[in-house]
Amino acid sequence: MKILLVEDEIKTGDYLKQGLSEAGFNVQLARNGLDGLHLALEETFDLSILDVMLPGLDGWQLLQAMRQQACDWPVLLLTARDQVEDRVKGLELGADDYLIKPFAFAELLARVRALSRRGTTPVQHNLQCADLAMDIVSHKVSRQQQRIDLTAKEFALLALLLRRQGEALPRTLIASQVWDMNFDSDTNVVEVAIRRLRAKVDDPFKTKLIHTLRGIGYVLEERDTERSKP
Repeated sequence: MKILLVEDEIKTGDYLKQGLSEAGFNVQLARNGLDGLHLALEETFDLSILDVMLPGLDGWQLLQAMRQQACDWPVLLLTARDQVEDRVKGLELGADDYLIKPFAFAELLARVRALSRRGTTPVQHNLQCADLAMDIVSHKVSRQQQRIDLTAKEFALLALLLRRQGEALPRTLIASQVWDMNFDSDTNVVEVAIRRLRAKVDDPFKTKLIHTLRGIGYVLEERDTERSKP
């Protein structure tokens, strides 16, 4: 598996390259966004790991340029910015996953392996399930042609559910992806967010799309049966 790593911090870049190489990956390291873009356009990779805060061309600009040039392999963003709006921006530009600094190398390796199992898929800017539609670029959500206004967290949560529709998503994964937090059994942040999202995208409509999987998490899919509540 061939990985493009773009990281301007010398020690971090060297450490990640060594660790990933020892894990069996073929890693090419670029120290800035322009060099990273040049490599992305000259060669084909299975995965890219991009730092957001890069000199010259930042990670967001690099990601956008790569997607515009049909570099459709999975992208993992590394960022010290933990604001929800920043993570939503990355998703809108076509990122597949993100990791907040500082992080444990074991977690990065697990996410790299998870992305590699998904394989290369075309970047989707328009997501849909039944009559529910999301436009990632314009940040619009509608159902039965009725616009639905969502907060940044609700949008990120729905985008995750739509991108992984039909998959059973554990609460731990949802908490990690949307809030970048380790799931605490005493924390009901996921349940509260799902309840609020349902109130907007499910409750006003006959067909329910967000379903609870007892003891597991949630799944978004079209069913004939009514959903159960958390």
